[in-house]
Amino acid sequence: MDASAHETLRLRAFYRILRRKGKAALKSYYRYCNGEAKQPYDDSNFSEWEQAGNEARQLTLGKPEDNKELDRILKKEGISPQQNWVLIGGPPCQAYSLVGRARNKGKADYKAEEDHRHFLYKEYLRIIQQYRPAVFVMENVKGILSSKVKDQFIFHTILRDLANPDRALKKQQQGLGYKIHSLVVPTVFDSETDPKDIDVRDFIIRAEEYGIPQARHRVILLGIREGIDVLPARLNKQESVRFDDVTNDLPKLRSKLSKEKDSDETWAKVIKKHLSELALEASHVEGLEKLETVLSRHSGNISSKHKTGSLRITKPENAKQLAREHAKWYGDDELEVWLNHEARGHMNSDLRRYVYAAAFAEAYKRSPKGHEEFGLKGLRPEHANWETGKFSDRFRVQLKNSPSTTVTSHIAKDGHYFIHPDALQCRSLTVREAARLQTFPDNYYFKGNRTQQFHQVGNAVPPMLAKHIASIVKDILR
Repeated sequence: MDASAHETLRLRAFYRILRRKGKAALKSYYRYCNGEAKQPYDDSNFSEWEQAGNEARQLTLGKPEDNKELDRILKKEGISPQQNWVLIGGPPCQAYSLVGRARNKGKADYKAEEDHRHFLYKEYLRIIQQYRPAVFVMENVKGILSSKVKDQFIFHTILRDLANPDRALKKQQQGLGYKIHSLVVPTVFDSETDPKDIDVRDFIIRAEEYGIPQARHRVILLGIREGIDVLPARLNKQESVRFDDVTNDLPKLRSKLSKEKDSDETWAKVIKKHLSELALEASHVEGLEKLETVLSRHSGNISSKHKTGSLRITKPENAKQLAREHAKWYGDDELEVWLNHEARGHMNSDLRRYVYAAAFAEAYKRSPKGHEEFGLKGLRPEHANWETGKFSDRFRVQLKNSPSTTVTSHIAKDGHYFIHPDALQCRSLTVREAARLQTFPDNYYFKGNRTQQFHQVGNAVPPMLAKHIASIVKDILR
């Protein structure tokens, strides 16, 4: 639906089309990424650019004209129940997410049964019923498991409907149903199963257990058409990957000063002042000795040499490298720049909280929580209910030696939940850092403004996790 996301997906489709032709075919793409050309295509591959436009479409499912266009495309591509094809996707999550539901509770006239977003999965179901993929993969937020409409769990309804699409859409029984598998345990659901007889939490995938540097918990369903007698493999658990493992090669940046004149020197003075004042404050509080030590040490090490970053940062010849196992996934020798690595601006008052929180995490190996741990002078934000506990995680630092917390689309609004662990950079994460945590390769170029780029990253499924699942699906098709 979103124009900038569509631009990004078209550009990536173009990359994939060219990559199949060999590395030499990608020259125009890399010239564009490296800032040497205004467009990613040239005269030699404009037809491939048009092909990418046919692959990535901007359609709104549920709109009659867009559904009609989608059906036309599918039929033109020869998609049918006779083909072994795969459907991948997930309905919008706003109606199911805990945050979305909390927001809806605040609306006096809100009725879940009248919120069309609860039923957008039926657009996905329509494609399954009409075109019968051999396999489907459907993803959503964990909140879908507890979401209710008229006191009925919506997830139970979704499971029943996916298992028997004809019955769900009140069509004559004309095709086979689906067995829905967990990707992590042996649980299987089919049209004869009562949802109450299984543990629906079996469909949750905890990404950090499968080599993803992020604690992202999502519901992912693997549907296999009845008649395909295959027991799918399950995801293999992998060693934990830490925040620092996938970000430590990126150039250090400083935050920008918003709502006042910004310069390297001014920023350094502001941060040094915050560090010195907070160190003095901490020295008067019993139990904060470690914090005082960290704050004092950093106050003498503030650098005015860090830049704020940009859409493209040129790599020096001696650029630091990720460890080999991570460089293989993220790196690309053809890239002469780091893409989408730009610090956002923060208010002076938030910079004080950021530098405090990062120093606290360094001292105590955890992010500070609640009003009591933000009790030093100048840290209390202007929230009337700050001390109620509703904002206990309002300012959250990512920890160097752990997977990050879940990268969500909220990162587009502010960086308070995504503070960088290096107090000397005193900022929230960049788009590229968030993309690294989501396991996007460095040659994945995000289009649109920074807010739109953050939305795209936060709404995505980690590509490395998608690859693990794709391997399982490929084996089923074989």
